[in-house]
Amino acid sequence: MRPSRTFTISLPRELAEEVERRAAAEHRTRSELFREAFRRYLASEQRWERILDHGERTARDKGLATEAEVDSAVDAAVREVRRKRRHG
Repeated sequence: MRPSRTFTISLPRELAEEVERRAAAEHRTRSELFREAFRRYLASEQRWERILDHGERTARDKGLATEAEVDSAVDAAVREVRRKRRHG
């Protein structure tokens, strides 16, 4: 069995041309470019999952049950930060 798998994808012409330009500019293959892009995509998704999990835990810990309550608490926190910035 091969250590990697091959995928075929379709890209709009403009995007495909940008892929070619980037790969050439970075002296990388298209495969290397796509592998890196997907690694970054996965890392971003995982980061957002951690952020959302943290937000849900924090809301629960503070007794905020609805999105309206969360929005209100965030608005109050933002107002407080802005007030502190203005008054040093």
